[in-house]
Amino acid sequence: MKLTAEISMYPFNENYLDPIKWFIGRVDSYSNIERVTNAMATQVCGEYADVMSMLAIEMQAAHNKWGKAVFVCKFIGGELNLAHSE
Repeated sequence: MKLTAEISMYPFNENYLDPIKWFIGRVDSYSNIERVTNAMATQVCGEYADVMSMLAIEMQAAHNKWGKAVFVCKFIGGELNLAHSE
């Protein structure tokens, strides 16, 4: 089963862009997960277990490296066209 998720990261860090860019770069290392980022959030799509595993690994890595950060996630069961815009 496919899963589409939208993730927003809010680091408790004055230089908040570095942790966000770092996190997105880490997400890009997963060749089995599609990623699109805009000014508000990052959307990912892939197999359900792959997306959830990636999020668990990378959110923990972000907390270990950068300290406190809030992650806000929305999940939609199924595959959405991340290139779609209106």
